Amino acid sequence: MKNIFLTLFLLICTLNLSAQQFKLGGSIKDSDGQSVPFVSVYIKNTTTGTSANVDGIYSLSIQKGTFTIVFKAIGYKALEKDITIDDNLTENITIIPETYTLAGVTINGNAEDPAYEIIRQTIKKRKEHLTEVKAYKADVYIKGVQKLVGAPKRFFGRDIQQTLSLDTNRRGILYLSESTSIFSYEHPNKIHEEMISSKIAGSNNAFSFNKASDLIINFYENILLENKLSARGFVSPISENAFLYYKYKLLGVSTENGEIINKIQIIPRREHDPVFRGTIYIKDDSWHLVNANVYLTNNSGINLLDTLNISQQFLKTENTYMPSNVNFQFNGNVLGFKFEGYYVGVYSNYNLHPNFPKNYFTGEILKITKAVNEKDSLFWLNNRPIPLTREESRDYVRKDSVAALKVSKRYLDSLEHENNKFGIIKAVVTGYTINNRYAQKYYSFDPIYRSIFYNTVEGFALKYGVTYTKRLQDRRNYSIRPELRYGFSNKTLTGNLSANYYYNPVKRGNISISAGSGIYDLNDLGSMTLLANSINSLFFETNFSKFYKKEFANIGTSRELANGLLATFLVDYSRNTNLVNTTTFKIKDLKGETFTSNNPFTPDIETPLFPTYKALTLTASLNYTIGQQYITRPDGKFYQGSKYPTINFTYKKGINELFNSDVDYDLLSLEVSQNRISAGLWGYSSFVVGAGKFINNNTVYYPDNKHFRGNNSLLGQPNLRKFLFLDFYLFSTNQQYLEAHFEHNFSGLLTNKVPMLRKLKLEELVGVSYLSQPIKRNYTEFYFGLQRLIFKATYGFAYDGKRRVNHGFRLFYGF
Repeated sequence: MKNIFLTLFLLICTLNLSAQQFKLGGSIKDSDGQSVPFVSVYIKNTTTGTSANVDGIYSLSIQKGTFTIVFKAIGYKALEKDITIDDNLTENITIIPETYTLAGVTINGNAEDPAYEIIRQTIKKRKEHLTEVKAYKADVYIKGVQKLVGAPKRFFGRDIQQTLSLDTNRRGILYLSESTSIFSYEHPNKIHEEMISSKIAGSNNAFSFNKASDLIINFYENILLENKLSARGFVSPISENAFLYYKYKLLGVSTENGEIINKIQIIPRREHDPVFRGTIYIKDDSWHLVNANVYLTNNSGINLLDTLNISQQFLKTENTYMPSNVNFQFNGNVLGFKFEGYYVGVYSNYNLHPNFPKNYFTGEILKITKAVNEKDSLFWLNNRPIPLTREESRDYVRKDSVAALKVSKRYLDSLEHENNKFGIIKAVVTGYTINNRYAQKYYSFDPIYRSIFYNTVEGFALKYGVTYTKRLQDRRNYSIRPELRYGFSNKTLTGNLSANYYYNPVKRGNISISAGSGIYDLNDLGSMTLLANSINSLFFETNFSKFYKKEFANIGTSRELANGLLATFLVDYSRNTNLVNTTTFKIKDLKGETFTSNNPFTPDIETPLFPTYKALTLTASLNYTIGQQYITRPDGKFYQGSKYPTINFTYKKGINELFNSDVDYDLLSLEVSQNRISAGLWGYSSFVVGAGKFINNNTVYYPDNKHFRGNNSLLGQPNLRKFLFLDFYLFSTNQQYLEAHFEHNFSGLLTNKVPMLRKLKLEELVGVSYLSQPIKRNYTEFYFGLQRLIFKATYGFAYDGKRRVNHGFRLFYGF
């Protein structure tokens, strides 16, 4: 028995010793003594490895034993070195440039460059290479660094050095984050990632949004980086139609482990096409892409950045090649702020034959648990694949110490004392706030400029509210808002109180309640803003918006029932009163113009649109997004853009007699919509189709009709569901309806070819809207226009059947 215990003890000691991890590290330089950044370092015949940092410093965790370590970088000869590990070891490495020669390659003066035939063979194999890996699992480490390298001294009156914690040259790291995760993939497009650890400089309680899927760039796809840096994306140099966009030049051939590697320069056929520049490396015979070092510029159509360099190194894994090191380096200049940075992903420990359990892949593409940001400095010291640079180490120390100070009550109190000072500009323009970040309490006072307005029902009026918000743990919060409204012409005071409790961010659980009175637009979808209606009324003698008074109490709740399926329920009880104009005041009296009544159907005379009535209504809806993808964090569920439509089904019932309710109707409606449907280099499309019917309309008063988003003005805010020329009120219905909207954005496909317009980066668009209802059976609008950022200008035509009823310009601003 004694011998058995001794044997077990020795075995345990042996296992512990063999499992002990040591550190192999050092610097990697070229033959001129210059540091080589982002060199792949891995154990030969495995996918276990790491990457050097931007200064060429590497660190690899490794067990005791003798290993062949491979040092590999694009443009350099791969170096293999046998190293014996029995303790932490420093091994400095020198690598030499790879020699690519054209020896043995015959190129006649007028003959086609040999690169073209290599690319043809690669394109033939494109689909095979795209699908040859059916599934895999890998460890991923991602580091992101964003630095400011130049900035103005002041911006909107603020000292930039102090505001952004920069050095005296207004330079410094703005963002530094690291994460490790396990990434899983199954063909064709199923992904799931579980974050293991996360660290952000100066934000000990934050969670990194680093995703391995963001760094995936597969050159076997025809279009890359779509809807990321450009709406249209960029043509791969080995896409099916690559020869329409690229010229190729064979720079040389080298041999690596007995395999012939071709180095090929990719050259745009036209300066401003959405294409890459740089070099790619293709293996003979199998025609695999084995390395890529390409870049995009402003001429390629990237947004916000000046240059983006993409470096992708591959590692032979079984009979294919998998990414081992992916690096995105960028720089740009926005409003005098010069920035640069990089994101690097290291993929290791590949398993090309994973056994995923049933239902492993759901809509959850990234899972982040509470423990991921609780790893201490010792964990990161032992598990960080890429060593920090000196600048990054200093940034962590400085920001983490400042972060600890910033959560103290003393610091926050002093900060709030300064920020909470009352100011006229704050009160008038931005709104005055009183914040207590230590207690997570916030008071927000409406800006005065939005609170003063004019209409012909109330005259000059004031609407003012204050919102109190209390933030709880895990993004839960509740808010309370009292609001008062007074019209100086109709001498009517209304007020209401609303409260909202967001109790479950993961399930989007929410409860709201409100009660009081207010003056509201007759169109429950809105006509125009109070400010826009005020300007039209005072200066152009055109009172577009029409109003009624509502005294109400309601309670509602919403919650996610399943992934992408949101249920909403609302009960509302109200007393609704017709209103009339009480003033005809205007600043400018235009000849031929006159105010219309508050009844849109009798513009020349004030007649009651509806009697005073009580309404008890119940609204239930289900909103489902097909294939909804999301990120789960402890503080909530964050939805990603879906490739599939969203379906909304709503049932609204007006309940008769209960609590003296006068209404009696049942409305069923269905809407299907989708934004940004990819059309590749042709841009993207969006659409909305909605239909509904009052299956019972025994008693329906005008405010309860089905309304539409009309437009009677030149200037407005954009909305795909908005008609350009339809009257705000005249075509609301209490029967049935069908409406459809479609818009296609060419994302610069045409304007990019016009030299003078190219620099403006304008996006061309066309669209059509359609409405059918009992009194407007075949109403259609067509339009075309240009868009840039938040501004859009269109010219459209409206037809009632085959008869043109309107045309003209429409301008939009906002999101």
